[in-house]
Amino acid sequence: MEINVLEWLEKSAEKYNEKIAYSDEESSLTFSQVKSLAQSIGSALLERGADKNPIAVFSGRNVMTVAAFHGVVYSGCSYAPIDSKLPRARIERIMETLSPSLILTDGENRDFVKGLGFDDEKIVLLEDAIKHEADGERLKKIRRFSNENDPLYIIFTSGSTGNPKGVMTSHHSLMCYIEAYTSVMKIDDTDILGNQSPLDYIAAIRDIYIPLLCGSSTVIIPKMCFSSPAKLFDFMNEKRITSVGWSVSALTVPVSLGAFEHGRPEYLKKVCFSGSVMPGKCLKQWQENLPDTLFVNQYGPTEATASCTYHVVTEKAEDDTVLPIGLPYKNYRVFLLNDDGTATKQGAEGEICVSGPILALGYYNDPERTAASFIQNPLNRAYNELIYKTGDIGVMREDGVLEFHGRMDRQIKHLGHRVELDEVELAAGRVDGVRECSVVYNKEKETIWLFYTGTATMKEIAVELRKYLPGFMVPRKIKNLEEIPRLPNSKIDMNTLKNLAK
Repeated sequence: MEINVLEWLEKSAEKYNEKIAYSDEESSLTFSQVKSLAQSIGSALLERGADKNPIAVFSGRNVMTVAAFHGVVYSGCSYAPIDSKLPRARIERIMETLSPSLILTDGENRDFVKGLGFDDEKIVLLEDAIKHEADGERLKKIRRFSNENDPLYIIFTSGSTGNPKGVMTSHHSLMCYIEAYTSVMKIDDTDILGNQSPLDYIAAIRDIYIPLLCGSSTVIIPKMCFSSPAKLFDFMNEKRITSVGWSVSALTVPVSLGAFEHGRPEYLKKVCFSGSVMPGKCLKQWQENLPDTLFVNQYGPTEATASCTYHVVTEKAEDDTVLPIGLPYKNYRVFLLNDDGTATKQGAEGEICVSGPILALGYYNDPERTAASFIQNPLNRAYNELIYKTGDIGVMREDGVLEFHGRMDRQIKHLGHRVELDEVELAAGRVDGVRECSVVYNKEKETIWLFYTGTATMKEIAVELRKYLPGFMVPRKIKNLEEIPRLPNSKIDMNTLKNLAK
């Protein structure tokens, strides 16, 4: 069994050689080119003093950035992708936590990196690194002492304290996930993947590593396509994209903009979605327009290598359909715990917990938060077994299928009642004329706020919600927005909404 993702790359480079592995709007790389470039980059980093410590990567959303990631791995280091368009204060906190041995950047981002206070000794320019002669002997020596638990990447996520958390994932964990995902999605070397997410986001690992295992190809879809349905579908048809693993918002926004009035993605046969709850009325449109396509709902945190459960959609979606989050992927153990650490009874609500070889190595350079989040399984006193508590509420059905019942921090006490804000969102999402919506709670003023986009009036929404919800759950404040604010990873920017609700 392979223990390092570079073994996947090298086998695919031998088998598929001149086949395109990655492409963007302007350029493409074959499997053999990816291997060659990555070995040159890895050698250049070793020449500059790469020393097992993480390497920060500042580069654009293009094929050379993917080659840069693989190059860092050849040097024996883990990579930390960082988007230079993030708020500067956030980047500075990330760099303080990371304290990278080197920074690999392209020419476009070089001045920005220098502006962060790093001198030329620490900066390696990608355009120079790809010209470096590969040092085969040195690369072999690095690999000889590698193992499956070596860190592969560090992806920074939001922290409740305001300090980003660097989730560190090993080669083995990533490889377990990719093997499980491709098995469920039935991906092979005939598939062409359509990348939607930023390359510094956890969802991108599928588009980066599936080609190495399966010999498939990844196309990086231009960001502007996602605000123009006609352009999106035209681009997907031009590139013959067959499979996507997208955030729910990437599927709901095109539908809300009338995507299927312009056509449909003719070659798309496999769709996985994750990140938030899929509205039934959106899924219904996708199913009706792509009746022969496989749809899979996926759930899980970055700390469990992207996702831990999946549900193959066999049911015909209706406006009020709420999908389960399904069964655990291979090599994942998923179960529920009560607040006191005891096992949750079947059919009762509990916190979703995950264990197995797919758990992250922890939060980089943050032992306190690692110890608080990755804990000994309270149901197992016999040997060491770390688990990750997700902070999500679930219910396990008799058939072993898991249902998602919202975030623990989305469960509020309002006017003496326990209220699930996700339940209010689901109800609002069913209302005709509501395109997207999000609900937040102002605890100080005891007010539930509903923000939405679409043509429905506030009065129409309030009247309709009373058909689904008790009076105390109907938002007292309803506000129409031109668009729901989003973070770079496409998730809803809840902090901005909370500020609007003050």
